Amino acid sequence: MLDFIYYPVSGILWVWHKVFGAIPFLGPDSGFTWALSVVFLVFTLRAILYKPFVKQVRTTRQMQELQPQIKALQKKYAGDRQRQAVEMQKLQKEHGFNPIMGCLPVLAQAPVFIGLFHVLRSFNRTGTGFGQLGMSVEDNANTPNYFFSVEDVQSFLSARLFGAPISAAITTPSDQLEAFAIYGPVPTMLNIAAVAIPLMVIASVATHFNSRASVARQSPEAAANPQSAIMNKLALWIFPLGVLVGGPFLPIAILLYWVSNNIWTYAQQHIVFRKIDAEEEEKKQAALARRAENAPKPGARPNLSKKKKAAVDGAPAEPEVVDGVMEDDASEQSTGTASGDGSPTGTSKPKPGARPQTNRGKSPKRKRR
Repeated sequence: MLDFIYYPVSGILWVWHKVFGAIPFLGPDSGFTWALSVVFLVFTLRAILYKPFVKQVRTTRQMQELQPQIKALQKKYAGDRQRQAVEMQKLQKEHGFNPIMGCLPVLAQAPVFIGLFHVLRSFNRTGTGFGQLGMSVEDNANTPNYFFSVEDVQSFLSARLFGAPISAAITTPSDQLEAFAIYGPVPTMLNIAAVAIPLMVIASVATHFNSRASVARQSPEAAANPQSAIMNKLALWIFPLGVLVGGPFLPIAILLYWVSNNIWTYAQQHIVFRKIDAEEEEKKQAALARRAENAPKPGARPNLSKKKKAAVDGAPAEPEVVDGVMEDDASEQSTGTASGDGSPTGTSKPKPGARPQTNRGKSPKRKRR
């Protein structure tokens, strides 16, 4: 039913097994070859999801920046859920915010985890539990597994990582471990635990530190949110504890998947956050530089081009400062005061009741009869 997941996962795993199996000092039957194949399956997936991860980080930051506006909308339309949803969609559209992008990397990894678990489990189909086929040891060794041929299945059964098959878990029943008898010694629980327990501890610690790095980058407002506080506690303590509790039920290859996934996430977070921080700092410096460039400089002459542009756009031109005096004030002084004695040169309105004066200082000539 989920072959559209199983075949791509097994195909990527098959490619990496062929790559590492071609190395002379490893070979196709080495447990390290199969372990590296699982690790690079994870790296391939995370490389494909790099851009969605960056988008997830940006979306998370946008969500933190929009929290005050979101709370204001929730308070304003507390009694109208429909109007609240409409206004929230308008806000998200206005800022180009898509909440789904914040969950995409996690949602994309879940099918791969399920697919890898099923493909690894299908190398040993001798069990009779849920999802098992109850094959005999001989039938299991001679049945292909998705992209893997019969020879690949037998190579997997003969591979050991420090004495343990990577598809075995601490709780694997002893009758299922008999499937490995044809191609080597039957592994014991002690062999499997010696490999699985260190991986469980590393995976748990890595999960905790990844969560700590994410929580440390939250804004104070987001951290103060009760829902965020609960999720932070779950991510910091419950999830890492879940790896320890569930580790004995997981195959060694799944633990390898978990460890390599956390290592990639830890490195990727620091690289991406550093890049985004540098971009935001560059934008901030560019904005300050533009503001400083547009600000009037002391003693500078007025920029008439700005006034012309403002007049064309229909906006009033802003007065500029010339030698510490606003331009409009300077123009009023220049038009209202004559040079020299300081007497007014402009026309003034006559006082009420006064006769208009013409040719001040000269007597009018009378016509001779």
